[in-house]
Amino acid sequence: MKHRWLAQSDDSRLTLVFGGWALGAAPFRGLTGGGSVLLVDDYTGLDDPLPDLAGFDHVDMLAFSFGVASAAHWLASTGFRPDRLVAVSGTLHPACADRGIAPDIVRATADQLSSASFIKFCRRAGLSADIPELDIEQARKELHAVIERGSAPDPGFDRVWISERDRIIPTNAQKTAWAATPDVVKGVAAPHVPFQPGQSWAEWLS
Repeated sequence: MKHRWLAQSDDSRLTLVFGGWALGAAPFRGLTGGGSVLLVDDYTGLDDPLPDLAGFDHVDMLAFSFGVASAAHWLASTGFRPDRLVAVSGTLHPACADRGIAPDIVRATADQLSSASFIKFCRRAGLSADIPELDIEQARKELHAVIERGSAPDPGFDRVWISERDRIIPTNAQKTAWAATPDVVKGVAAPHVPFQPGQSWAEWLS
């Protein structure tokens, strides 16, 4: 895993974000508030240490896209429990025909990855910001690692947001994946990247 601070505040609140594959901070640009915001991504491995979180009195955790399963695996291995846990546009089954993305599609995305195909992926995801820089070989390794790691145990999400125009992780697959926990699910009329400039972190953590 890699991590970097998107914001650092003097208060004792932390928003811990597990981002999506290869998009970095781009989906979250324009979100406001959240106290200190720490972004985690690159799920080739999940054992890289994060900064000490014990100094924060309150930790909200938002997991996006492939970050949902990765966060769940990480929580299971570390025993960490945030004060609030939210999933956005993702499932616990990242490479799954019925509850995620079909494994052959994930493999094809990795094997055929190029600068051109990544630009197309970003546009399909609804990313309106500038396209992030891409290390093609590392991005391939990450996708293969996600496939091999498989489904994650459910840590008990407090809120699940399903994007209703998702062209990356199909909306119906997300609905199937979260069918057992309907009380925490909310739909949002948006593409895979649903975040809009001017929104607050608090809106997504509600």
